[in-house]
Amino acid sequence: MVSDSPHPAVRPARRTVMAAAGAAGLAAALTACGSGDDSSSSSSSEAPAASGSAPAEGGAVLALTTDIPEGGGKVFEAQGVVVTQPVAGEFKAFSSKCTHQGCAVKGIADGVITCPCHDSRFSAADGSVRQGPATQPLPAAQISVEGDEIRLV
Repeated sequence: MVSDSPHPAVRPARRTVMAAAGAAGLAAALTACGSGDDSSSSSSSEAPAASGSAPAEGGAVLALTTDIPEGGGKVFEAQGVVVTQPVAGEFKAFSSKCTHQGCAVKGIADGVITCPCHDSRFSAADGSVRQGPATQPLPAAQISVEGDEIRLV
């Protein structure tokens, strides 16, 4: 290609174009991974608050004790917590944000809390890591149980 211009056209090298495309794809993938925006799972639905429940000294009512299955739990997306009942009558709460890359945990069954993004698994009893890639436990959240109401403190 012959040009009349004293300066030839400057075009980016193929390597530069490929690196930029790869970086853009990586950024999009990381954004999608951390969104935790999948609300199709039944375990992520919020339990309706007890009728007439208003915030009290112990905080807003999240659920009734009967809403949390033994050995399982429920994710409360709006509050960013997961409430579990590892054994009958014992209720625990943890952040619902996976410590690996921030996805919202979804499934809680058989004493295990699962993150759908990379399959990290946490103990429903104490939030400890049962299976990686997460290396840090889910942070504990404060709840109180008053009668049959579970409140976020």
